[in-house]
Amino acid sequence: MRVLTLGAGTVGHWIADMLCRRRHDVTVIDIDPERVRQINSELDVRAIQGSAAQSTVLFQADVCSADICLAVTGDDEANVVAASMAKALGARRSLARVYAPAFRDSSTFDYQNHFGIDALLSLEQLSAFELARAIRNPDAIPLEHFARGHLEVYETEVEAKSQATDQRLRDLKMPGSVRIGSIERDGDLWLASGEDELHVGDRVSLIGMPSDVNRSRPLFASSTKRSKRRSVLIAGGGEIGFHIARALPTSDYRITLLEYDEDRCEQLAKLLPKCTVVHANANRRSVLEDEGGGSADYFVACTGSDESNIMACVEARELGSRRVMAVVGRPDYANVVGKLGIDHVVSERDVGARQILGFLNQGAVISQSRLPNGKIAVYELEVVEGARVTEATLADLPLAGRCLITAIQRDSFIRMPTASDQLKPGDIVVALMDQQHISDCLALFNR
Repeated sequence: MRVLTLGAGTVGHWIADMLCRRRHDVTVIDIDPERVRQINSELDVRAIQGSAAQSTVLFQADVCSADICLAVTGDDEANVVAASMAKALGARRSLARVYAPAFRDSSTFDYQNHFGIDALLSLEQLSAFELARAIRNPDAIPLEHFARGHLEVYETEVEAKSQATDQRLRDLKMPGSVRIGSIERDGDLWLASGEDELHVGDRVSLIGMPSDVNRSRPLFASSTKRSKRRSVLIAGGGEIGFHIARALPTSDYRITLLEYDEDRCEQLAKLLPKCTVVHANANRRSVLEDEGGGSADYFVACTGSDESNIMACVEARELGSRRVMAVVGRPDYANVVGKLGIDHVVSERDVGARQILGFLNQGAVISQSRLPNGKIAVYELEVVEGARVTEATLADLPLAGRCLITAIQRDSFIRMPTASDQLKPGDIVVALMDQQHISDCLALFNR
């Protein structure tokens, strides 16, 4: 595929190298002549000097024939403008990396829809979501880019004496924004329908908004189980630490956040009123002891320094934290963290790589993923003019047993579909598809 990368800094250089090794045709634009010379000498790509926000430079890079444009300069505003221009000038897909949370918060202004960008990616927020998911729903499948990151897939087992036992799906009182996507029983896996009846031992996949998925989980758990409020100690109050704290419901977790910068502490205290924010250095053993590191159910180190995160996790592990997690970016530390007993490690680069590779698709496919069993795929699809899926309601389309539409995004709003819904050009849908019928199902979405 033809990939246009805007920005040759640390992230841009890494993306260009990754895609080049996967045999993609990569063109890089950067305003710094030294970076352009470095890219040209080190990688088998085409590098152009110039501003990514200027149309003449984009035309020089042949933006009209680009399959995807990745705007990853160090400037949020430049990325948004450049990605928007690339899309308007002919790039099939465009993505912009952003750091400031305001760009991804559509409650005040929808930057993504207004500028016509396919996705706004925050490596910090994506890393935080992965860590929060490892705490909240260890079995959840990360689908950060589907429906703007609003959807989550969570697999759970139907336990004895649960409310869902021996119930048909249509009779379950689940939130309207949650769907059961698949059912696995005795080694067989199939897409769920309203007439399916659940039995003890069945594994089901729940798809929906994370908060609503959490509310649905008790339906499948034994009524005799009681959950207790668990403690989470977060070292580092940067963007990653902030997003972790905000993603965990305070009704289920007691969250303490350690931050060294006093001004940042005051800001976090206002943004996270139900969390305990402590002005302290998380790298000191005495601080971890005083703040409950020895009894924490989860300890997460995300200070911005790989070495500090690793050392903090080692200290927390020795003190008695049950599970320790860290953000570690350097790939040469991969063997070290495993030997030190760190339970879960997240790399911003790895998270970003999954997102970017998930968008390298043809036709109506925007992004795709697979459930762990490998038999069912999750697709994010664009409904184009002239596609067969626009000709009838969902109930009348040949989708039963082969494709389950789980969410529709229309005019920036995301909702769960009904059988009487009819798709329109411009809609974005999230669909589960049986591996054996993917070609037939995708044909319905293409012209």
